[in-house]
Amino acid sequence: MSVKELQAIESSSVIPSYRRFPVEFVRGEGCRLWDDEGNEYLDFLAGISVCNVGHCHPAVVAAVQQQVERLIHVTNLFYTEPAMRLAQRLAASSLGGKVYFANSGAEANEAAIKLCRKARPGGEIVVIQDAFHGRTLGALSATPQPAKQDPFAPMVPGFVAVAKDPQAVDRAVHSGTSAVFIEPIQGEGGVYPISAELLSAARAACDRTGAILVFDEVQSGMGRTGTLWAYQSTGVVPDLLTSAKGLGGGMPLGALITNPALGDVFAPGDHGSTFAGGPVIASAALAALEVIDDESLLASVRDRGARLSKGLAKLPGASKPRGAGLMLAVDVDGDAPAIVERALLEERLVINATGPNTLRFLPPLIVSDGEVDEALKRLDRVMS
Repeated sequence: MSVKELQAIESSSVIPSYRRFPVEFVRGEGCRLWDDEGNEYLDFLAGISVCNVGHCHPAVVAAVQQQVERLIHVTNLFYTEPAMRLAQRLAASSLGGKVYFANSGAEANEAAIKLCRKARPGGEIVVIQDAFHGRTLGALSATPQPAKQDPFAPMVPGFVAVAKDPQAVDRAVHSGTSAVFIEPIQGEGGVYPISAELLSAARAACDRTGAILVFDEVQSGMGRTGTLWAYQSTGVVPDLLTSAKGLGGGMPLGALITNPALGDVFAPGDHGSTFAGGPVIASAALAALEVIDDESLLASVRDRGARLSKGLAKLPGASKPRGAGLMLAVDVDGDAPAIVERALLEERLVINATGPNTLRFLPPLIVSDGEVDEALKRLDRVMS
């Protein structure tokens, strides 16, 4: 079907919750995408940090093909080996506790909210200004952005938003606090790293009061910043960690990972999901982890990130880049959404805007030096 035909179907049959660009992608490989007319695009968005191993990575494709021929779904009322192996590997690679599987980042954060409230009943949950934790009602209540919350008020009560200031966090956490939720790097908020001082203040406040420190690594995890988890480069270890996006290698998967002390807070029946952690999805995630949890790959993420950051700083009208690894953003003098559209339609470069003046870059972690340089050339032509 042509794009116009798809747009006609969308107009009559699809709830208008997305603003789509007039492009139909039909194939992907590595850092490249192809549309229905055969045009090739350079992808520096990776499905919003989902395709961290690139599009259709051979190891992920093989894992899915092999598993889908054997068993697709049985529910979590029974054992499947891929889910158990994945939980074991995720726990060992992070906080050393236990894992609950979900289908998305928002669902992983919902699970974290419920676990914190069960572990410390009746307490407030402290969140950071400009945070984004998801669009389901509980996760949205933890997202202190009026433009996103107001149309769906009233929110779930019990969330307290504080400024991005260490002293503000320290003052907000008390004996009646259940948890503190933090993105080590605020992705949807514009790729703003949270300061080491704030992270340390949150850890100290939670240690002082017994509150639970939760890191939302839905976007910053799975190698995106140059370490498997972003917290590993901060010196601050959370009590709970949420993951999704790149976790499934392109397949829909989220996870809540606990430390050993919180691994048994949930009892059977406290929480659940029909699809989460199914054998096909878990097999894909195991293959993606095998690719990403490799020091040479992570070192290349740091190197390519530095190369991309250096190039972004030279673009006309661009501010100093911010972020870590291959999770970067830059503010521009012009209209960022218009730049994104021109980059897509004129230069066949896929990027995205998180605000009126902010461009975000989340290329696959397997991106090459040549592809970084080519993306910068294409963007320079647009911005010039």
